[in-house]
Amino acid sequence: MQINKGPENIKDIFSAKKPGKKPPAYPWQDLALRVINELAIPNFKRGAVFRVCKEKSKPFIEGCLNDTKELCKSGEMWKYFFKVVGR
Repeated sequence: MQINKGPENIKDIFSAKKPGKKPPAYPWQDLALRVINELAIPNFKRGAVFRVCKEKSKPFIEGCLNDTKELCKSGEMWKYFFKVVGR
């Protein structure tokens, strides 16, 4: 029976390490990612979502998100979200 001695080369250690997603550093980043996923924000507007989530309070952004999902049944929801945030 063969005994497992573990990795024998440094190359084995680095090849076994699997890259994972880094968690958001701030709570507003997590909120921005949630808004991006739920409203299907296009790539060119993602920076604006991060900026808005950083500058405004979490309850305000969540209210805008809920209003958008409730009131905008057709069309591009992300455009409506920015209109609601800008009020």
